[in-house]
Amino acid sequence: MSVDHGTGTGEDEATLGRIETEVALLLRLGEATRRATGTAEHRVLDRAAYVILRHLDSAGPQNVSGLAARLNLDGSTVTRQVSAMQRDGLITRTPDPADGRGTVISPTQAGLQRMAAVRAARTRLYGDLLSDWTSDDRETLADLLHRLNEALDARNRRR
Repeated sequence: MSVDHGTGTGEDEATLGRIETEVALLLRLGEATRRATGTAEHRVLDRAAYVILRHLDSAGPQNVSGLAARLNLDGSTVTRQVSAMQRDGLITRTPDPADGRGTVISPTQAGLQRMAAVRAARTRLYGDLLSDWTSDDRETLADLLHRLNEALDARNRRR
């Protein structure tokens, strides 16, 4: 039996409501900012390709099922995304040595260059947005976002 930490009273309930609202707003404003940013670097990759390339860059070549598991996506979704990325020259596929029926996905140099351009543009954007925050505040935000992402990932993996 799992404990429902989402029910509370008074101040806790209000805080959880604020968190829900702020996360929803963060997602909405993040997407609006991405679309409205004038620099081309933000648009050289779609979100799916960026996330896949970031993962391949940090974790190394993966098969589709490994990517799907890590990204909490259906294998068919990842297959479609990877096919589009291959057509765009962002990844290559090679036979999977562990399973001759499958393939291993690796980023191309062009894919890594595009990913690096997007990452640099996003880093500059956040640098500008948070320029009046203290280093400690930026570090705290990074730590809390990491904890939130870990909690979301762990919850999705339990399902």
